[in-house]
Amino acid sequence: MFILKIVVLHYYNIMLKQFLTHTNLFYEKLKLLWESKASLRFTSTILVFIFITCSLLSVLVINNYIHLGIFNESFKNPFFSIEIVFTILLITELFGLIFMLPKSVAKSVGKQFELLSLIFLRDSFKEFSHIASDFSLESLKEPLINMAFYGFGAIVIFATIGYTYKLQKHIKLTNTEDSQEQFIHLKKLLALFLLIAFAIVGFLDIKALVTTGKYLHSFKTFYTVLIFSDIIIVLIALRYTLSYYKIFRYSAFVLATILIRISLSVKPFYDVIIGVVAVLFILVLTLTYNYFLKDLPSKKPSKGA
Repeated sequence: MFILKIVVLHYYNIMLKQFLTHTNLFYEKLKLLWESKASLRFTSTILVFIFITCSLLSVLVINNYIHLGIFNESFKNPFFSIEIVFTILLITELFGLIFMLPKSVAKSVGKQFELLSLIFLRDSFKEFSHIASDFSLESLKEPLINMAFYGFGAIVIFATIGYTYKLQKHIKLTNTEDSQEQFIHLKKLLALFLLIAFAIVGFLDIKALVTTGKYLHSFKTFYTVLIFSDIIIVLIALRYTLSYYKIFRYSAFVLATILIRISLSVKPFYDVIIGVVAVLFILVLTLTYNYFLKDLPSKKPSKGA
């Protein structure tokens, strides 16, 4: 029985290695395509085209030259095109987040905060659309306060996460190169599953847009998926280490994602406060982890930490 278990385990490891090799190759092809200069130029061109087209449609709708059915009310807002392009920009950032995950869990969490800061900036632009065309004092008061609050929150996150990047020190999770490589390959496999989840959420959003004329902005749904993916990373990490500091760090990243998810669900002002608290939490975590690094076994920095 013992020999049988050894044989089964041996073949399991071989099959797992082969499967991860194939998924790794597929992931690298997608990553190369996404990060290519041609892809960047294409994305930029599409964003410019959509912005100009939507702006022209708004002019035509406002002047009653055309009627866009269920989309007509949305395009009556002259600043609706700004919301559209910022939403598409956020979607492209989501792709960047997916491809960041295998590089470093810490950088992946940082990318989540980058996305949150862009969401706050988009919300700030949306408040600008609530100002009346005559820019009267009555119409300026509330939107300006909201714009300032969202803008300030975005800047705090931008500055804090940038400083955190400079402080971060990564050490290898595992003791061997083979185990470290397998850990990175497993994260790439998880990233592919996230890509599938992203495609499903995107399809449902487009379906709702076509039928109702309203885009759902399912960033909350995607962050919910990220919470589960972060937990999976913590569980995978247990295959390679039982170090308290490392497991605590990864688990704390999950809490940060949960806080981001909560900030996307609460009312204005509270969302910014929770978002700022979350990024400060990551800063304190990084400072504390770096302080205790001297108590960990010495290892070279690793991009897969």
